[in-house]
Amino acid sequence: MIDLETLKYDARGLIPVIAQDADTQEVLMMAWANVEALQRTLETGKMTYWSRSRQSFWVKGATSGHTQEIVDIRIDCDRDCVLAIVRQTGAACHTNRRNCFFTSIVDGQERELFGPEN
Repeated sequence: MIDLETLKYDARGLIPVIAQDADTQEVLMMAWANVEALQRTLETGKMTYWSRSRQSFWVKGATSGHTQEIVDIRIDCDRDCVLAIVRQTGAACHTNRRNCFFTSIVDGQERELFGPEN
């Protein structure tokens, strides 16, 4: 079992987590986790994050039904970022979009690539 304490957390005890779709390799979102959130993720198989605004844990999809089931967890070479390979059910973004990266900047102009799912 991995010793999660060996990862490099910031001064607030947090590490960035990038969620990627296991089937499409699409980058879905980025959020934060602490040691306990990662431990909960490993124990349950469901992605658990730390909400900086609410100062509490949140299991992705607990209220929306838009869950992230863990397929694999990878640690980057510097051990300061986590890649969560997930099976996403429903929208990953809180705006009800498939992913959080729906705004493109081309020639200095922002452009929305896709809208919310119905």
